[in-house]
Amino acid sequence: MKSSKRIMLKTRKFFVGDKLGNHLSKYKGEGYDFTELREYQFGDDIRKIDWNISAKLQKPHVKIFNEERELNVVAVPLLSASTYFGGKVLKQETIAEIVATLGQMATVNMDNFSTHIFADREYFYGKPSKKSGAVEKSVDEILNFSPLQKKLNPDLIVETLLQKVKKKSLVFIISDFYTKLDLRYLAKKCEVIAVVVRDEVEENPPPFGFASLVDSESGEVLNGNFANSETYIENLKKYDYETFKDFKKWGVRVVKFQNGKNLNEGLRKI
Repeated sequence: MKSSKRIMLKTRKFFVGDKLGNHLSKYKGEGYDFTELREYQFGDDIRKIDWNISAKLQKPHVKIFNEERELNVVAVPLLSASTYFGGKVLKQETIAEIVATLGQMATVNMDNFSTHIFADREYFYGKPSKKSGAVEKSVDEILNFSPLQKKLNPDLIVETLLQKVKKKSLVFIISDFYTKLDLRYLAKKCEVIAVVVRDEVEENPPPFGFASLVDSESGEVLNGNFANSETYIENLKKYDYETFKDFKKWGVRVVKFQNGKNLNEGLRKI
């Protein structure tokens, strides 16, 4: 796999050259965060008077706001054993490139960027930072992670994010999504984007005939005739339909990346 420095350099050229540096800014809200309510003082902006509270208290009260233009960008790579797969490059490497791009886009905008790496447990937490060095550290952790024989723990992932992630964060969950995640409550707290990374060989496998396949999560060997892949493809389509239908219902956007292909198209959909 590529080094973290090479990936950082590649993605930096990509988003600067394609003018994607300000792409995340559209997720910033009105720019102000409500902090307290106090009695009206001479010189206060009358537009900030809360008339309902003022009527109850029989005195005019105003809402006080703090400027809050900062965006919290959270990358959540899910590195189960299935990410250690790819026709041209490993999905794990594509996930690292996506995290590098999102991180650099955030730091250019002076937004906080943090990372949570999960499999059967949380393996790495990169605290919120605006420094590119923190992004490179996260990319390095992804590239050096060994996902073989690791399964995702979906309940732990969601519970941890609900506890640790701030409100109003923009959360990118990056995975092949072969394990279902119930994101309904996280989507009520934050804006959630499911970043789906798939390999062409997974979605349209060539006929193998008789072969021995190794389950990367359990290590078990499956022997059989894999000449007809139509049933597998149909089942995968049904699975994706149900998964993405739930995401839409919960307000989770889906952006898909083809492993080993240019990231441009997917990033423009974010």
